Amino acid sequence: MTESENPYAAPAATEYVPDDSLGQNIEPAGQGARLLNLIIDQVAQYAIAFVIGFTLMAIGAEAIISSIPDIVFGLTIHFVYYTLLEATTAKTLGKFVTGTTVVSEDGGKPTTKQIIGRTLCRIIPFEVFSFLGSRPRGWHDKIPKTFVVKSR
Repeated sequence: MTESENPYAAPAATEYVPDDSLGQNIEPAGQGARLLNLIIDQVAQYAIAFVIGFTLMAIGAEAIISSIPDIVFGLTIHFVYYTLLEATTAKTLGKFVTGTTVVSEDGGKPTTKQIIGRTLCRIIPFEVFSFLGSRPRGWHDKIPKTFVVKSR
């Protein structure tokens, strides 16, 4: 019996590289661009939280602010920020600045399900360390089968 005929043999793993199905040169974004995306997106989320908090304080709704646990408030902003922006434009503010975009494995626009998967995977503890390696592709890309690529 050969290795390929063995039903108990481990499957062969190959790294998937997106094809050029959109007729454009698809080049994965580098680690520097990905890090800058993270920093810009974190700052944007903090700014949104500040504006919401300040607005609620200004209109006298301190009870609303104090009744919402910080983790719930932060995760809500996180989920709405990434899901809304990536589902509508395939970009976040960070990706607009760095000239990158999210694509599905076939190079097309990611589905809403993939975007929600990306957003939820970002809250996996230590997910940021999944970028350590020669090819920067975090768990929030691998699990929902997406890539971040250069768009300009």
